[in-house]
Amino acid sequence: MKIEVIGSGCAKCKKLFELTEIAAKELGISDIVLYSNDINKIVAMGLMSSPVLTLNDKPILVGMLPDKERLKEIISKNI
Repeated sequence: MKIEVIGSGCAKCKKLFELTEIAAKELGISDIVLYSNDINKIVAMGLMSSPVLTLNDKPILVGMLPDKERLKEIISKNI
């Protein structure tokens, strides 16, 4: 499974990356969480907000920073 946070490098984007790493670990997901600040990836998906959380290159969260428990729910629902 490919898990990636794409953002501009702002504090919100970095926080989502950190929370995603923790949430994935707590869910027993051993895949490495990637971080990219390539805004062109966001534009190519037709999105205009960041950060973006993707699973297998499919956006599952856009422009939000949920708490860890909500993030775990979102990830679980999409694996």
